[in-house]
Amino acid sequence: MTAQSVPARATLPGDPPGGRAAVAMWSVGVSVYFVAIIFRTSLGVAGLDAVDRFHVGASALSTFSILQLLVYAGMQIPVGLMVDRMGTKKVLCLGAVLFTLGQLGFAFSPNYTSGLLSRALLGCGDAMTFISVLRLGNRWFPARRGPFVGQLAGLVGMAGNLVSTLVIARLLHGIGWTAAFAGSAGLGVVVLVVTLLLLKDHPEGHEPPPLPAAHRGAAYVRAQIAATWREPGSRLGMWTHFTTQFPAMVFLLLWGMPFLVEQQGLSRGTAGDLLTVVILSNIVMGLVYGQLIARHHGARVPLVLGTVGATALLWALVLSWGDTAPMWLLVLLTLVLGACGPASMIGFDFARPANPPERQGTASGIVNIGGFTACMILLLAIGVLLDATDDDYRVAFCAIFAVEALGVSQFLRLRARTLRRERDRLTTSKVEAVHVPQQRSPSGGTSRPEAGTD
Repeated sequence: MTAQSVPARATLPGDPPGGRAAVAMWSVGVSVYFVAIIFRTSLGVAGLDAVDRFHVGASALSTFSILQLLVYAGMQIPVGLMVDRMGTKKVLCLGAVLFTLGQLGFAFSPNYTSGLLSRALLGCGDAMTFISVLRLGNRWFPARRGPFVGQLAGLVGMAGNLVSTLVIARLLHGIGWTAAFAGSAGLGVVVLVVTLLLLKDHPEGHEPPPLPAAHRGAAYVRAQIAATWREPGSRLGMWTHFTTQFPAMVFLLLWGMPFLVEQQGLSRGTAGDLLTVVILSNIVMGLVYGQLIARHHGARVPLVLGTVGATALLWALVLSWGDTAPMWLLVLLTLVLGACGPASMIGFDFARPANPPERQGTASGIVNIGGFTACMILLLAIGVLLDATDDDYRVAFCAIFAVEALGVSQFLRLRARTLRRERDRLTTSKVEAVHVPQQRSPSGGTSRPEAGTD
């Protein structure tokens, strides 16, 4: 077999076997992420209720989500290192404990300060889930399944968002703030127990090698982070995540409901239906993007730039359309916003081949920082601009274009270097895949099979 004939989708030596056991273990891990997303996005449908409960304005309301995301983003590299060292099960269990306590605390928060502290605790636990699920997929599924498994994890997260939109919103208006948030906290207890009882970090026979003594301490951690950051694929992944994730997340996390109700004049029910369209579109587009990237790695760049361009165009049309946009245009906007989450997952597909297995958690952490940093910037900008312009949403939402322009400029700067290094690595891996070591001949000498044989 020649180097050129090695199939791109072949299972690599040492790859996990996948199968039903992998699906079962991954399902346990992703259930923790599912609940974390319900808790993370529950404020998105409770924004107007939070204004009344805590007696705050737009800037103070945005601080809830900004602090939550600030803790989340700040935890990404530490969590990546924790996953690389401690394994998935321990980190997921710790995350479940923290985000459950945060959700429960938010249910009983009597004032703004205690509410902020509860959201920060929730953000800390939430930060431990997604990277752990990505690592779990890498440990249980063959490498060629990586893009699809990653997109599928994103879909499960959007399903959690759907629960917030359809269930938490109705509970808030049915049984009230405290009962809705405290009752939902019970889901955290359920997934914690299931994870403790059932989850395994890796299949038998695929245990990671023990961590050498030299791979401990602050100096090694700094070297691990620096080596990951030096890879252009890690940085391109971060800027991909930065540029694509925030338009939909900011819309779903906090400002979508107020924008649709107060600026566009829709009822809460209709606004909730449009938020649901974003989530359903995300689920469909995630399946499409996952299959496209798994089959055609060259589709990554066009998908990223196409998603960003379509998002910018639709926001420009909505914001420039008279006093209120027509319903068909709002539906089209929400459909396009649904592609933002799947596009952000492409960032992990740039970082994954750029880093060895022992740095995958760290690389995922660096990528994940991107989108949540952009979300914090935009959440703060919209809140400040709303207060400064007497709630002029059209002016406030123009901040979207500035953040997108920054991200696209960095994406274009790093794109060519990353793809060139990927091609070099692919060529090297194909040569190594067909290398046959010297064999001992019956006469005691050594012989090497002819080049090109299996």
